Amino acid sequence: MIQIEQADFVAVPSRDRRRSRRFYGATLGLRPDEHEEDEFWAGATCLAIWEPREEFQPSVYSPVALRVADVAEARADLESQGVEFVGETRDTGACQMAIFVDPDGNHLMLHRRYAKHGET
Repeated sequence: MIQIEQADFVAVPSRDRRRSRRFYGATLGLRPDEHEEDEFWAGATCLAIWEPREEFQPSVYSPVALRVADVAEARADLESQGVEFVGETRDTGACQMAIFVDPDGNHLMLHRRYAKHGET
């Protein structure tokens, strides 16, 4: 059984990151993250702005990122229980993530940040 530590962030798809940063920061007054210009804090919840590529459309890909100690281990555990994953596990240079689907087709993410963006 995997152990979910917490929700790391909620992905917020955007067609224009700059416009979204103004909206979440200036309009809504959310606290910007100290290290990531595309992340804002609503209390203890991080909202992470991103621009989807063609294969990730905003209407179907807005996962909650669930922090786990080891993405590969958690993915293997869930796959052994028949959970369907979308694509391969990704490594961004700052975190690992693996997208999976719940029984209703909602996308969720196993996530583990290991460095600030740009640090390895």
